[in-house]
Amino acid sequence: MATVFKKDTQYFKFCFYGFFKNLRFFEAFLVLFFLENGLSFFEIGILYSIREIIRYIFEIPTGIIADTIGRRRFMLIAFVFYIASFLFFYLSMTFAVFVVAMIAFSLGDALRSGNHKAMIIEYLTMKGWQNDKVHYYGNTRSWSQFGSALSSIVGGFIVFFTGSFRDIFLFSVIPYVLDFALVASYPSSLDGSIKGFDIKRTGKEFAEVFRQYRMALKNFHVTRAILNISVYSGYYRAVKDYLQPVIKSFALTLPFLISFTDKQRSSILVGIIFFVIYLLNSVSSRLSGHVSDHFKNIYKPLNISIFIGLAAGLLSGIFYDIGFYILAVVLFMLIYMIENLRKPMGVAYVSETIDKRLLASAMSTHSLYQSIIAAVIAPIIGIFADWLGLGNGLVIVSVMIALVVPFFLARK
Repeated sequence: MATVFKKDTQYFKFCFYGFFKNLRFFEAFLVLFFLENGLSFFEIGILYSIREIIRYIFEIPTGIIADTIGRRRFMLIAFVFYIASFLFFYLSMTFAVFVVAMIAFSLGDALRSGNHKAMIIEYLTMKGWQNDKVHYYGNTRSWSQFGSALSSIVGGFIVFFTGSFRDIFLFSVIPYVLDFALVASYPSSLDGSIKGFDIKRTGKEFAEVFRQYRMALKNFHVTRAILNISVYSGYYRAVKDYLQPVIKSFALTLPFLISFTDKQRSSILVGIIFFVIYLLNSVSSRLSGHVSDHFKNIYKPLNISIFIGLAAGLLSGIFYDIGFYILAVVLFMLIYMIENLRKPMGVAYVSETIDKRLLASAMSTHSLYQSIIAAVIAPIIGIFADWLGLGNGLVIVSVMIALVVPFFLARK
């Protein structure tokens, strides 16, 4: 099916938003940063769980309020929390300060998630391009993955030349200041049908949106649609950063760069591998629309891909345990690619099952569900990683998710 949308100014704003947002130079090194500061896998899991719980608490309220008083305002506040969290991580020396930094980061995610996707859908509807949402969102998301690819390389060089994981948090402030200015330039029409702030009117609109939101979720098909994309996303968010110690183990077995420190060797290899991963993710996002076009119904590739991703996680854990690190890394990369292949299809699938006015709430609910799942998985994999090893922890979690997935398979 041929696409009809045009690459206008707003299209490129959407693209650059994702590009700047994903210039998180610390992201490919976060677990290594925590391990360097003496944290166990379980403590890292607790931090990740805190991150997801805060999202759980604020996800739905922020989505609903954004639908009533304006999505751009919430996006701008989100960037303030992000920048504050980067500064806390840069200055942190204790687990307690790490908790504060993680809370600030989670608040930024809660305010941001769902709202930008809703603005894209709003824009496509205004232009009459809603039938191209998979292709459009896949194209804009590919820029996000390119930003992540560049971020990992830059982060690797920062660590290599400064010898510190800590400095990358300070450098991460720069692109987020740029993204703040970019979102501020979005047209006011993307705030949705309800604009301005009036306490009495906002209260009534909040009650009405919440009523319709509750009615929508009483529909089992809507709930299952959201859960289908949330289960794998939650799994992905809980396990994805554990690729870092896998790469580190691989780096220390290589017979080159031996004149450099272990941290320098790891930082270079982590940066290169994550660069490749995010380039592949960019391709996956762009191919999402083409893959879905080969199926009569979009739910079929969603169901198939989730089992492929879980199988990749299970096999990666097995190969890591027996010392085949390169195979473990390659299979772990597939976990990333499946998430980015599924994401545009999942957004389209959910948007077809719920009223346009409630899209921000629906997408925030997706983020809520994936946060709950990630919050449960994160400490579990940490416990098993400390007890039985990282590979076994990954195997156990992959099997657990595979056992519950049949209950959330997408339907026509």
